[in-house]
Amino acid sequence: MTNRQALSRFYLTLVPFLAAGVALGLGHSSPQLYLPIWLAHAALMAIAVWGLGKNCFFNPDPEQRQLGNIALLVIIPWIGFTVFAGMGPPPTSIPEWLNTVTEQQIRYSLLIAGGILITVALTLLANKLRQSGEQPYWLLGLLAMGVALPLFILNMAYWGSFLGESFTNFSAASLAKRPDWYLSMRALFNWISGVEVALLYLVTAAFGLALQSANWFRSKACRLYVFFSLVGALLGVLPSFSFEPLEIATYLVSIPAFPFIMPYLMALNLLNLANRIPNKFR
Repeated sequence: MTNRQALSRFYLTLVPFLAAGVALGLGHSSPQLYLPIWLAHAALMAIAVWGLGKNCFFNPDPEQRQLGNIALLVIIPWIGFTVFAGMGPPPTSIPEWLNTVTEQQIRYSLLIAGGILITVALTLLANKLRQSGEQPYWLLGLLAMGVALPLFILNMAYWGSFLGESFTNFSAASLAKRPDWYLSMRALFNWISGVEVALLYLVTAAFGLALQSANWFRSKACRLYVFFSLVGALLGVLPSFSFEPLEIATYLVSIPAFPFIMPYLMALNLLNLANRIPNKFR
């Protein structure tokens, strides 16, 4: 790996963590401020991805090009997800939500589109793993993803559309108390969110085991993917506790983009290895 490729991989690895740190640390910023910064960052990400995998993208071997495309399908959504650094966390009050309703619609639309692209990538990856003859952990991952994706889309639509419409109606009617149907719906989606988040982490754990079984990645890396994914799945379904560190951890793993961090890191690893070792995955 050249110095440029090493720098590209280092930068790309930091992307989700830097974006999360800025979003949680600084909160919402003006679109006039964060959009130019995000565009510059998106260009840097594109340059870094090209530097890391250019030999793979135009490899005469179609198998190698497909591996590059699989990695790209997972990486591309994160170019969109990083705009959330400027948006900050979702608003916690109705006036704040209504003032940023367009941004919230964009946020959850990007998450839905990203979830679909990542599902396509994992499906293609599962087919490659099937051809390699490894143990069918990939099948468990696909089954979990098949259940998780509809729940994920439903949950994102609830946040991106239902809440905005509900808050607009509440403000127009000057309701001081939330209707019973709204409270029931919120409780329902708390359950849906917990199940969806746990399943998404289990998807990554299954694919981590599949990649280890196929000897595509180092065992240590795969064990880390599996460990952190299982921890995320457990935290995603835990009930609320008064223990503050645990509450914070549960909140973090439930942030919609966070279950896609492990697949993103796996995609970087896949792109790097496919670019360096042309016949590794045959």
